[in-house]
Amino acid sequence: MDSSTTTEVSPTEVDLQKYPTAQKLVNRCRDFFAEVENLTPGKDLEIFLNKNYGPGNAIYEDLCNLTRQGLTEGWVANIPIDGSKYRRSKVSLPKEETRFFSITTVYMESQDEYSGQYHAHPYGEINCVVQIDKTAELKGMQGWQGAGWTSPGAGTHHYPSVGGGALIALFFLPAGRISYAAKPDEPQPASL
Repeated sequence: MDSSTTTEVSPTEVDLQKYPTAQKLVNRCRDFFAEVENLTPGKDLEIFLNKNYGPGNAIYEDLCNLTRQGLTEGWVANIPIDGSKYRRSKVSLPKEETRFFSITTVYMESQDEYSGQYHAHPYGEINCVVQIDKTAELKGMQGWQGAGWTSPGAGTHHYPSVGGGALIALFFLPAGRISYAAKPDEPQPASL
C-alpha cells in the first residue's frame, strides 16, 4: 500500500445511542469477552476459537450478522484508509464494560492479495473474520482464514492481507494496544 494514501483514524467511538445495532454488537462482544477473558491471544487461542466459536456458533453468527448490519447502516468501517477498499472504525475504546478490549472494524476488499497498514500487536489480537463474499479470506499469522478467527500473539507484526473478495475484520485488542511503528524486517517473537 502506498503510504501517501494512509490516513490515521482518530480514537472516536461509534455513537451507540445513534446506532442501536452498534450497542447490540458491543453487548454481544461482552458475552464473548466473558467467555474468553482468561485466554491468551496466539496460535493456541486461534485453534480453540475456530473449533469452539466458529461458523454455526451462536456468538460467532451474531457477531457476523450485527457487523454486516452495521455495514449497511453506515457505522462499520466508515473511515477511508485507502479509498473504499480499505476502511475502519472504532466501535468501542477499551473500558471496564468491554473488559478493557477495544472493538474495531476493518473493511478490506480485493480479489487479488491486498495488504493494509503494517502494524504490531503488543498484547496480541483476537480477530473475527466476517465474510461479505463467501470466497474472501484474511491472512493471519497462521495463514489464510475464511469464516472464523485469527489470533496473532503478543509482539507479532504483519501486513493485514485480504484476497478473494470483501470481508470485515472485527478485531479486539487487549487494552486497545496497536503499534504502527513496527518494521517488516524486525524478528517475530518465538511464539506467534
